Amino acid sequence: MSGPLLRLVGLEKTYSRGLLRRQITFRLKAELDLAGRQIIGVIGPNGAGKTTLFEMMTGSNRPSAGRVLVAGRDIHRVKYGERDRLAVHYHQSYQVRRFSKRLPSFLMQPAGETYPLVHLFDEPQFNTQDGYIGFMLDFFHRLRDDGRLVVVCLHPTARYHLQILREICEGFLFVSGGGVTRHADFAGLLVDPRVRNYLGSGMTQQAEALA
Repeated sequence: MSGPLLRLVGLEKTYSRGLLRRQITFRLKAELDLAGRQIIGVIGPNGAGKTTLFEMMTGSNRPSAGRVLVAGRDIHRVKYGERDRLAVHYHQSYQVRRFSKRLPSFLMQPAGETYPLVHLFDEPQFNTQDGYIGFMLDFFHRLRDDGRLVVVCLHPTARYHLQILREICEGFLFVSGGGVTRHADFAGLLVDPRVRNYLGSGMTQQAEALA
């Protein structure tokens, strides 16, 4: 297809509390276009909304406003059993996230695809033994080479996490402060003072050595 494979249009998620006086406790906004045939890295502090973002991308968490378009289809209007033909969310140990049903599926649209176009890996667990990392990186590359959009979220706590991000990612998203910031490359990511603060001085120094 021509144009972006994944579009987040005026996307917003808010959570609030209180019965008489509602108080917003969480807000995340995103406006983003991503093409297929690439691997995008995602980082950000705990609680910033990375998993919530992934859930909205795959239709398992209804946004408060805006739309998620995959190959031009609003994923939140696609039949429940077919949404993973557009975008699939692998949470940590590659467990696919589930979602609740709010409307009868027969009122919704077909996906029009048979295999996921967007693959979202949410803090995958990399086994450092027996070549497992190499196997997974090859898997990510094969998905990318098949025209898919691969999004890998990592919380860098070790040098090899930074090495993975530096080696495979062709762009980056930083989720923080209620928003999503896009960076073109690893070096550009490290220029952002918010990213440096998030990584801390030790991990920032290691990242700069890899850039």
